[in-house]
Formats: sequence, structure tokens, C-alpha cells
Amino acid sequence: MPEVGSKTVKIRIENLSLSFGGVKALSEVSFDVNDGEILAIIGPNGAGKTCVLNCINGFYKPQQGEIYFEGQRLTRIRPDKAARLGLARTFQNIELFTGLSTLDNIMAARHVLMQQNFLSSAFHFGSAQREEIRHRKTVEDIIDFLEIASIRKQVVGTLPYGLRKRVELGRALALEPKVLLLDEPMAGMNLEEKEDIARFIIDIFEGQGDTYPETPVLRDGVSCIVLVEHDMGVVMDLADRIIVLDFGRKIAEGTPEEIRANPKVISAYLGQSE
Repeated sequence: MPEVGSKTVKIRIENLSLSFGGVKALSEVSFDVNDGEILAIIGPNGAGKTCVLNCINGFYKPQQGEIYFEGQRLTRIRPDKAARLGLARTFQNIELFTGLSTLDNIMAARHVLMQQNFLSSAFHFGSAQREEIRHRKTVEDIIDFLEIASIRKQVVGTLPYGLRKRVELGRALALEPKVLLLDEPMAGMNLEEKEDIARFIIDIFEGQGDTYPETPVLRDGVSCIVLVEHDMGVVMDLADRIIVLDFGRKIAEGTPEEIRANPKVISAYLGQSE
């Protein structure tokens, strides 16, 4: 993986440009995502924040620019291959299987990690059965960690919005990601729900050590998180570094303290940018 100073670059984005017809969603956006940090991407509505995440995990195909993950070219990769490489995400608009239970939604994410073929899994015997038991144990640990054991058998389409957000976070964790992409994980939540999600993000980042010794994603944590969020209080509390977008262009980059004092950022949020 490339290094900048003492920091290891996990994702490198170079001159990324994305257009939809005559609308330019992103224009020559460049930045690095370092291992061991929470990077926040902020900006007004329509600034291109979600577009960046969609390009990283293959939902959108940029017309120009390159994306590298651990030194490997990632540009225009298929979303399923991005997931297998270790990129997991949540969505601004919840994308769950609404007819399935909480347990089944999270378990569905484990299929990319399963080694058994379709035939052996269909008979559910021997090594296939043992593998499913191991994956089920991981899912149960994630459910316990997110404090959603009481809804593990409930159909997610019947759950309140805040709990569905937790289930979606659990599904992303079930992929055992190297990088976790969170697209407005606290949108539409009340203060108590936001505090819970913020606590989970910190605990995911730091890892839980011996609390979940058999579940690496919880034991060791996810040391690289990219967070898109509108709540500036949350961003300033959680982020190690912040990227600011406005009209598809990067206008600022720095620590929370540097961003707070940047007049370009203030102008963008007041709708006064040129």
C-alpha cells in the first residue's frame, strides 16, 4: 500500500469526475483516505458526497479519474467485487430486504465469505453445516453488539426507522470490511438515536478486544471509516479529518479545527459560494 509520511493510504482518489447528461456531479475531486482514521465528507445538499461513495464501491462509473484501494486500481469495479475486496457501506435511503427478519438480513451479507458450493449448501450437511454455524455465530455477535437481540426475528419492514438503520449497519459489519462507508447513518434520527449510532461508530473503529474474541470485525475493529453526514456536531466529534465538497468540487480539506475556521466552508453552508 502507498504511504504518505507515516500514514498508510487505504484509498486514493485522483481527479474524479462524474456527469449525468449535462449535470456535473463531481469535478476533478482528489483526496486520500488513510488507514487508522475516520474521514468525514461534508457539504450542502447536491454537493456530490454520496456520488463519491457510489464511485468507490462501483455503483457509479466515473467518466474521468482513478480510484485505488490498497494500491489496486478500483475504478469502475463491480459492486460485488468491491464487497469481496473489503468495501462495505450503508445507504442514505435504507436498502434492506424488508420481507426478511433482522437475522436473515445480516446473515445475507455473509454469502460473499462462504466457501462451500451451492450443492453442498443445499444439503446442509458436513462442512457446509459447520461453516453456516460459524457464520451464524458472527451474526449473533453483531446483533448483540448493536443491541438489537430483541428484534432478531422481527421482519425489518415492520421496524421503526432508527432500528432499521442499526440493522443496515449490522449487515455492513457482517461483510468484515477493511473500509466502512457510511452514508448519512444518522439522517432522520432523534438525539438519543444519534448518540447510540455515534457510540457504535466509535466502538467499531476502536474494536472490542476480548469482548468478542471469535469475531474479528468486532474484536479488531474497522480502522478506516468514511462518513458522510450533515450533523456538524457529530462530524466534529467523530472525524479525524474532513473533506468539504461544494457543487461537485473539493473546496477544503483538514482537521475539524481547520475546517471550522475555514471561510470557504462557512460560505458553502450559507449558500454563498461562487
